[in-house]
Amino acid sequence: MLSQQDLKEFMDYIKKAENPLVLFDDDPDGLCSYMLLKKANDNAKGIVIKSSPVLDEKYLKKVDELSPDTIFVLDKPIISQNFIDCVHVPLVWLDHHPIVERKGVHYFNPLIKDNKDNSPTSYWMYKITNNPEFMWIAAIGSVADWYIPDFLEEFREKYPGLIDSQKTPEKILFESKFGELTRIFSFLLKGESLSIKENISVLLKMKDPYEILEQKTSKGRFLYKRYLKVKKQYDLLLEKALESKSEKKMVLFIYPSTRMSFTAELSNELLYKNPDKLIIIGREKGDEVKLSFRSGKLILPPLIKKALENVKGYGGGHDKACGGNVAKEDFETFMDNLRNQL
Repeated sequence: MLSQQDLKEFMDYIKKAENPLVLFDDDPDGLCSYMLLKKANDNAKGIVIKSSPVLDEKYLKKVDELSPDTIFVLDKPIISQNFIDCVHVPLVWLDHHPIVERKGVHYFNPLIKDNKDNSPTSYWMYKITNNPEFMWIAAIGSVADWYIPDFLEEFREKYPGLIDSQKTPEKILFESKFGELTRIFSFLLKGESLSIKENISVLLKMKDPYEILEQKTSKGRFLYKRYLKVKKQYDLLLEKALESKSEKKMVLFIYPSTRMSFTAELSNELLYKNPDKLIIIGREKGDEVKLSFRSGKLILPPLIKKALENVKGYGGGHDKACGGNVAKEDFETFMDNLRNQL
């Protein structure tokens, strides 16, 4: 958990920043975290990090270009030490992935004080900014990360018709109107950078979730139309994934590279449909296979680590949800290593 002192310290950084740069992960948790920070400091400029789990030197050019007085990093599991060393302004990092050791960064992670608390970044950003008007944004980021926040009942009452009797993350995500809202946020992060930037700009103007779901305004209709365009591509892939041959303990689906990556979304939905199996979704890109792992029962990081022995690649993340990247030439070896542990 983060203490009240932690929350205050982080908020002080937000208040003092006159030209903040926010680098955030490309999922609803990262996006909602940025939106909440932006609501607290409208001067913030956001950049979504899509290339890898690591924030590295590639983004120093943006730092030089924008000359921020503070850099916030949200929901990114790793920052390279070289990136930190090359930044000469306060770097404030809020995350909930496994702890990493770095020097020269103001690091906030609930796992530091409680090794079982990996509550999402957007949950903590809501606690930091403490504005009930934007509870709906925090709820989207939290539930999209398969986490039930302590304010969910209050949200349910404040925004009726979105969550009925569903209580678990998977049932909310796949059996409620609110689940569609989380998918909208996820799908609006797909595509070309300019489109994503435009989507986020419009999202920040939304006053409540109904404006999008019920398409009450021209801006809401714009976002919903963008969402449906991406959903068509996702639905085609999902159909193929559901038709793929399932193993006794595993569902494996590999698809060729497209302009948009749906590995995380596909793995979540397939886990919902196959709760007792290990889900592995892979996207071929060049000489690599980019992977998403999900399980309702297994602890994934040690399995992935052992499967990577004598394999060119990397992987890790949360106990039940991980990502990875394996060289195409080593993929069968990786899979054999993994199967031998099941």
